[in-house]
Amino acid sequence: MPEEQVLRSVERTLAVLRAFSPEHPEMTLTEVAQASGLDRAGARRILLSLVHLGYVRHDERRFALTPQVLEFGHAYLSSRSLPQIAEPHLRRLTGELREMTALAVLDGDEIRYVAQVPSPKLLSVTIPVGTRFPAHATSMGKVLLAGMSPELLEARLRSADLKQLTPHTVTTRERLLADLAAIREQGFAISDSELEEGLRGVAAPVRDSDGKVIAAVNVSLDAHRAPEGAVRREIVPLLVTTASRIEADLRLKQPAGHQR
Repeated sequence: MPEEQVLRSVERTLAVLRAFSPEHPEMTLTEVAQASGLDRAGARRILLSLVHLGYVRHDERRFALTPQVLEFGHAYLSSRSLPQIAEPHLRRLTGELREMTALAVLDGDEIRYVAQVPSPKLLSVTIPVGTRFPAHATSMGKVLLAGMSPELLEARLRSADLKQLTPHTVTTRERLLADLAAIREQGFAISDSELEEGLRGVAAPVRDSDGKVIAAVNVSLDAHRAPEGAVRREIVPLLVTTASRIEADLRLKQPAGHQR
């Protein structure tokens, strides 16, 4: 078959698939033809082929997509890394809050930024991907430490250097363990001026399909312009929702045989 005919066949097939939408999940042959811009005969040939392949079901006079079309989305998600999956969700959160957002993982006694979206404000701090900070002095680090098993956390803290970076940095093992217990219970962390004076960090955990904390998502704020009460009421829910959306995409990325 000539290349032009192959391309036209692909274009027509995609046009039929795109004809279905949340507003029109089921359609007759005539409706599919009108929505896809094809004649009835052409639309019918493509629909019957998709029915045969399992991507479309046919119930009396109406056609509808089947869950098998999700294979295409799964293949796309499976090819992406955690930062690539998280980035659109970070961009959405930054758009809502107009503040810098980031994703980090635990790397030894430090966190490492693996994704970030800068604030659209003119005077704002940008932290490059790859930047490291001590885990004990950051909201993301505390979320990641709180997600560790008691045995691993105990071993980690035995050798950790809880260096004081500001007068507000937690530097004792007892105080840090108390902070981590509270974070574990409430599901998020707020760190006030522990890494840098005037910087308020808010973080929530990102879990894999087994419930293991694998990353943390964060919003960085000016502590003077963001009272803690307002942060808890207005920012924490958006941050937790963002983490949930990242987790949902990660579950789609997870091979089907691994899901419980």
